Amino acid sequence: MTAPDAADADAIAVDALTVRYRDHAAVQDVSFRAASASFIAIVGPNGSGKTTLLKALLGLETPDAGTVRVLGRPPDAVPAGQIGYVPQIKTFERSFPAVAVELVLSALHQRWPFRVKEDERTQAVQALDHVGAHHLADRALGELSGGELQRVYLARSIIRQPRLLLLDEPATGVDRAGAHDLYDLLDAYQARTGATVLMVTHDWNAAYHHASHVLVLDRTQISYGPPDAALSEANLRQAFGHVGHAHAMLIGRNPDD
Repeated sequence: MTAPDAADADAIAVDALTVRYRDHAAVQDVSFRAASASFIAIVGPNGSGKTTLLKALLGLETPDAGTVRVLGRPPDAVPAGQIGYVPQIKTFERSFPAVAVELVLSALHQRWPFRVKEDERTQAVQALDHVGAHHLADRALGELSGGELQRVYLARSIIRQPRLLLLDEPATGVDRAGAHDLYDLLDAYQARTGATVLMVTHDWNAAYHHASHVLVLDRTQISYGPPDAALSEANLRQAFGHVGHAHAMLIGRNPDD
């Protein structure tokens, strides 16, 4: 019998998804598909349901209507290790006496590694190396900058070589140069592994220059498609109200210009 994830060409399939909190629809009637090895960006204003949608893909929110399939399966049926996740809000206490390699290894067993085996340390350092952070392996978490911490969390998310990588505002707390490096790392990881990447972001330029498809969301779906089409001025005005001069920055320009 063929495994459902092998038979399904879509890494993500969302159909008429609605998620409610009491009487409030955080996400309403959203439908899109992401092909395997695609790079999807989700953009929208604060409170537009971006994180709720991400939680539905992770199986942390139950749809009130519609369906979600990830790698050909319901989210809670996806085998462990096939989804990597980088949260926006880091929940650990910065004063906790731990080093970066331990945080990376916590993804292997879904608990804190109070004893680090040599072979697992090697695996964690390799993951850190893939994100340009092998030199941070023994640095205390409380000493890391925002950009360094994001690299460590990215290493944590890829240590099991996931087929799908979900990131919630990965450039939060990172300066412009660090954000640029982070997006390049995501491109390189996808090129090397063929993974599907889905990123929630406020950065329209990052969505335009790195994503193959963009979902513009304001609780309901405004547009979904290639960046040129999805990030039209009309769509951005519908989502954000006022776009000012920002839209001109998207079209045909490098974000560093």
